Amino acid sequence: MGHRHIDCTTGLLAAEASEAGVPASLVDELIERAHREIRSGLLPSCQLALAHNGRLVAYRTLGAAQPDDRFVVFSCTKILMAGALWLAIGEGLVSRDTRVAQVVPEFATNGKEVVTVEQLLTHTAGFPSAPFSPDDWEDRARRLERFSSWRLNWKPGSRFEYHSAAAHWVLAEILERVTGTDYRRFIHERLTEPLGLSRLRLGVPEESQSDIQGLVAVGEPPTSEQIESATGIAGLDLTELGNVAEEHLLEFNGVARRRVGVPGGGAVGTAAELAMFLQAVMANPGRMWDPGVLAAGTREVLCTFTDPMVGVTANRTLGLLLAGDDGCSALRGFGRTVSAAAFGHMGAGGQVAWADPASGLSFVYLTNGLDRDPIRMGRRGSSLSNRAGAVTLEAGTR
Repeated sequence: MGHRHIDCTTGLLAAEASEAGVPASLVDELIERAHREIRSGLLPSCQLALAHNGRLVAYRTLGAAQPDDRFVVFSCTKILMAGALWLAIGEGLVSRDTRVAQVVPEFATNGKEVVTVEQLLTHTAGFPSAPFSPDDWEDRARRLERFSSWRLNWKPGSRFEYHSAAAHWVLAEILERVTGTDYRRFIHERLTEPLGLSRLRLGVPEESQSDIQGLVAVGEPPTSEQIESATGIAGLDLTELGNVAEEHLLEFNGVARRRVGVPGGGAVGTAAELAMFLQAVMANPGRMWDPGVLAAGTREVLCTFTDPMVGVTANRTLGLLLAGDDGCSALRGFGRTVSAAAFGHMGAGGQVAWADPASGLSFVYLTNGLDRDPIRMGRRGSSLSNRAGAVTLEAGTR
């Protein structure tokens, strides 16, 4: 899976699509669905990619972006962080049940001394909304001081609530202490660079940021009537879905925000490279990861608490999310046509990134448009995943 030129001007890499048995007509339907909001003027640009059995078979950039521009991938970054922690766990540098306090003593305050690495990765650690000023991100001493000040919202391990950023800052510190390497450099040197994915980066120097698409807030928020009609819940507030406000997402247009490499949501890359990273997770080339650890990250549900945002079982693995066989995969962002074994992670703004071991296909959708209507955004992601899943069904029969 070395570095290779990717033709961005066509919907398919024809030879590879033919070899993979991926039907061009279904890929065209997927691309046409992604084009809908671009043509209407709602989204400025988007990028999508399909890969199958180790090969990129479809890659398209639509709208104002240049063909091979990079996008902020927000919480899809957690896929990279999970991969990095799997390496450290597989090499015996840390374990799933290691208490954070054993590695980062500064964290062991206000009852947090019982929090484990697994709880951080499954969003059961108990501090989902811990305050953390962006001004503190680049200063390690201030980061540690912030860790010390955090208090628990509930007993660790007793419930699930999505930790959008705080838990992954702690994971980054753990990674640095057990490997002796900056977490961003570790990901680049041990994960993306060996796989030939050099433009998928966490922490981008200022001089290398010119190809990153700027984020734009678009659309209007839904009315209370529209929310009630879609959810059946009166008075529901969807303005900060996932505990991240619009103004904080737009801060990732800043040079400093892109440079720092926010471990829970600040990576940048192309849809093609992220789709190929997911291919590597499925294939485990050269046994990059310990098989047992990889299984915990991609096949085993470690968290069965209810996700309060969507009202269904969280289905969290050691760092990722499983589609599951309970009929609720669409609510988890996977659509309805993937297998129960599909795994991945979604991101703010409607980003989608998943892989389906049953078919060998991975799908990634990125956009720089931050839709203010989470209902429309969710339906778009589900619609795209459904079409991508239809391709996987076809591919999986060949």
